[in-house]
Amino acid sequence: QVQLIESGGGLVQAGGSLRLSCAASGRTFSSYAMGWFRQRPGLEREFVAAINWNGRSTYYADSVKGRFPISRANAKNTVYLQMNNLKPEDTAVYYCAAKPDQYSDYANGYTSWGQGTQVTVSS
Repeated sequence: QVQLIESGGGLVQAGGSLRLSCAASGRTFSSYAMGWFRQRPGLEREFVAAINWNGRSTYYADSVKGRFPISRANAKNTVYLQMNNLKPEDTAVYYCAAKPDQYSDYANGYTSWGQGTQVTVSS
């Protein structure tokens, strides 16, 4: 398994941008697919975006498609979530997660999780 630490959350006005980073420990980062999930107040954790091991394939929830590109830098053991045109409904705790083999939009199968970073979007 890998250990994951998210950063980059904060308070931003609607229409603004943030970039979340997720730093992974361990030498096997490049063998994992990576995902971002979020948990909005009063709701269950939901899928946001995922990327395969080499960054050549990505997948997005409809709610963020075209606004939140995901990327990774295997040389830096880091995955990113660039969050553009933020909306108040994007307010949530954002988690990164690692999954062996192919990515998925289901939380089950992701074997490592970060502690989460808070994103708050004001209207």
